[in-house]
Amino acid sequence: MPSDAVQYELADGVAIVRLDDGKANAISPDIVSKIHTALDRAEKEARSVLLAGREGRFSAGFDLSVMRGGPDQVVALVSAGGELALRIYGFPRPVVAACTGHALAMGAILLLSADARIGAEGSFKIGLNEVAIGLALPLFGVELARERLSKRHLTRAVETAELYTPADAVDAGFLDRVTSADALIDEARGEAQRLGELSAKAFAGTKKRLRQATIDRIGKVLKQDVENMVRGSELDSL
Repeated sequence: MPSDAVQYELADGVAIVRLDDGKANAISPDIVSKIHTALDRAEKEARSVLLAGREGRFSAGFDLSVMRGGPDQVVALVSAGGELALRIYGFPRPVVAACTGHALAMGAILLLSADARIGAEGSFKIGLNEVAIGLALPLFGVELARERLSKRHLTRAVETAELYTPADAVDAGFLDRVTSADALIDEARGEAQRLGELSAKAFAGTKKRLRQATIDRIGKVLKQDVENMVRGSELDSL
């Protein structure tokens, strides 16, 4: 993994956090830690956050080399991923996700966590494919899906692991809109700047009232739920 797999740039009040490991942007313990570090910095110096992937890849989900490493590693990584998702979901600054390509499993959960989600047009797959790869979706994924996805798509997206094109992902609720790949970063950055112009105090207070109960409910049982999922044989051989 390159040392700069998570890049940070502050531009016009927008903290631009780019994921680029040169491959599938798999979510590893190191990537989780580096995103937290970027959010720590953004919370101090930015008015909004833009989370982007690399061309063709937003994130393929958890790092399978870690997920194949045994129950302890799986519990640690999935729990850390859930904590990151909840942090983004409750982040006091606006968070815009630029979905630059495929967004699967934990990658799709990151989309569900953001305030605004803009995707690149293309033959990309977006969705919660955990069941299809033998992994029960943890509670934090289920609840964020319940909060953000269309009820018409909830069963298809969560239970049957349906994957969506970017255009169909808008109807499902993974994305808010799509644009050309060439225009994506500029459009997402413009959205982040627009949201950053809102009253920071009013935005943070309203977001907390809207989302904190969900965050608290999930947070209380997050680690135990992941333990139950992994050690209760809800994880097939990957």
